[in-house]
Amino acid sequence: MPVRKRGTPVSISDWTRQALPAMLDDIRTLVELETHSYDKTRLALGFDRVRALVTERLGAPDAAVVRDGDQHGDTLEVTYQGTAPGTVLLLCHYDTVWPTGTLAEWPFTLDGGRASGPGIFDMKTGLVQAVWAVRGLRELGLPHPALKLLLNGDEEVGSPFSRPYIEAASAGTLATLVFEASADGGRLKTARKGVGLFDVTVTGVESHAGLDPESGASAIHALAEIITKAAASGAPERGTTVNVGLLSGGTGRNVVAGRAWAGIDVRVAEPAEVTRIDEALAGLRASDPRVTVSVTGRWNRPPMSPNPGSRRLFTDAREVAARLGLALEEITVGGASDGNFVSALGRPVLDGMGAVGGGAHARHEHVLVEHIPVRTALTIGLITGLA
Repeated sequence: MPVRKRGTPVSISDWTRQALPAMLDDIRTLVELETHSYDKTRLALGFDRVRALVTERLGAPDAAVVRDGDQHGDTLEVTYQGTAPGTVLLLCHYDTVWPTGTLAEWPFTLDGGRASGPGIFDMKTGLVQAVWAVRGLRELGLPHPALKLLLNGDEEVGSPFSRPYIEAASAGTLATLVFEASADGGRLKTARKGVGLFDVTVTGVESHAGLDPESGASAIHALAEIITKAAASGAPERGTTVNVGLLSGGTGRNVVAGRAWAGIDVRVAEPAEVTRIDEALAGLRASDPRVTVSVTGRWNRPPMSPNPGSRRLFTDAREVAARLGLALEEITVGGASDGNFVSALGRPVLDGMGAVGGGAHARHEHVLVEHIPVRTALTIGLITGLA
């Protein structure tokens, strides 16, 4: 994939390899800015640095919009004009799951070909790769559509603020590229499950467990029944799982519990399963008529199912990868991302364009350095192909 820079032939791969030291500097800068999704102060500091980094590496954008996320991280949307028709959306988030203070006991480290630190895999390396892909397209003088970067600070909590802006930004685009980390071996994510987060609150009748147990109606006992019913609504053969991950209730060992609560995570692969699960949860009842059951919550993200545009995108990416000497594969995963929103609208999207490594949301989170320039070259090749 030769290109010409200042009269000298330069390949995209050569350019990204030469850019690697600067990319690693940027990755370190972002990792050392803690941006926990629930720490608004740190998110604001991180946002300012990310915005400055974009301008430092790419120059002033042709258009920029900043949206105040209130208690969530702000959203930045910048656009750089293209040399060909259409627009490509590059979607990244700068928030992480790691609480403020994690960096003090787990600093950024670079050991041989492996770099680690909180948020490096999910997804600060991907964010840097996206920025440098835009730089490569512009610096190498490659044809490309208009490039729109949308950076949000609430992805790890379901993007409650940024969702409508993501959906609006993806309208009419040639493609949305999501820079979440790749799956094992660098595989791209072409399908993801939808996610529902629900709370089940059970209200019973309190009484003394020794003196007057018959007068009580235990919310905890009733919740145990309800959990069994909720779990039975799962259908693994359809890709539907129901997990009760949180429980609380009661006020003492010697009290028939008056209240109990459960937090449920639901994953669905098929859009039709959303309706079925909604009906199953709405129908939860306790066998004791004195007990009431309330279910609240919402579908956090719809399923990401491959559509014709997304299938074409993966085919294009695989062809670009082959020219780079890579055998690119795809995978369906249970986790969700902001790509789910785009896919649910029937728009072309390709996910997992970010880092190669492992350990998302775990203390062994890391990236493999040798893949950083390769993934950046893949993005550059894919986007210039869309021109």
